[in-house]
Amino acid sequence: MAEGGVAFYARVSSEAQAREHTIDSQVAALHERIAADGSRIAPDNGYVDEGQSGASLVRPAMERLRDAVAAGAIECLYVLAPDRLARRHAHQALLMEEFRRAGVSVIFLYRPIGASPEDDLLLQIQGVIAEYERAQILERGRARSARWLARPTAIGTSPAIKAVGLPGSRSCPRRPASCA
Repeated sequence: MAEGGVAFYARVSSEAQAREHTIDSQVAALHERIAADGSRIAPDNGYVDEGQSGASLVRPAMERLRDAVAAGAIECLYVLAPDRLARRHAHQALLMEEFRRAGVSVIFLYRPIGASPEDDLLLQIQGVIAEYERAQILERGRARSARWLARPTAIGTSPAIKAVGLPGSRSCPRRPASCA
């Protein structure tokens, strides 16, 4: 296939993942598969969102990709897995329908999808699972924050300052007798 019609999309959601270059392994796998399929990709047809949440469709590279698809510049799109497109099932369905209407074939490296009703069902189930995984990630983060905030020492204060309080302050009832 000519290089103008082939593209790939990759995404990592956290700034830490972006700093650790975990996107590099996605991009390498996508380039390998594109080459194995006998295709070539133009340098500007790689769409990469680093540090962007899949919970939103408003991402810089995703916006450029959607514009290119709407302009008819993309025939075949390679993506690592459905959850790299979007974490929400509704967003995945919207993007897949948008790509289908534009005549773009989407190739997922992990969890390939065909054209049968069963394949559509599998994609929908994967979208729901990706949404569930995101909810779990958020819940673990909330639980971690709650545990951190429940620690006996307030963040950013030393025990001595907390025990004595500020001079003239009535907010600290546990003043040592030596300070009274």
